[in-house]
Amino acid sequence: MFDFEKIDKVIHEKGRLGIMTLLSTRPSWSFQDLKGELAMSDGNLVTHLRNLHENGYVTITKEILDRPQTTYALTDKGRTAFSDYLTILEQIVKAGRS
Repeated sequence: MFDFEKIDKVIHEKGRLGIMTLLSTRPSWSFQDLKGELAMSDGNLVTHLRNLHENGYVTITKEILDRPQTTYALTDKGRTAFSDYLTILEQIVKAGRS
């Protein structure tokens, strides 16, 4: 059967999965945009982003435009990990439907 140990536990948590999904859709997202799309509290979002950053999946860019702004983007490692994660999920869905 399927080896569920292959599922990336960093990505698999609901909040981090949402973040990774959004970050995969465009080059970068601001903190406020992520917060609005995911309907997360500041603390919850920061905790998940920190976890992703510590695992090398996300970069953090802080800059001052009209006001301080922090943006997040997938690293190459993060993009590969997310692609691998989706491949494993596709295999699980396929196995479950056959």
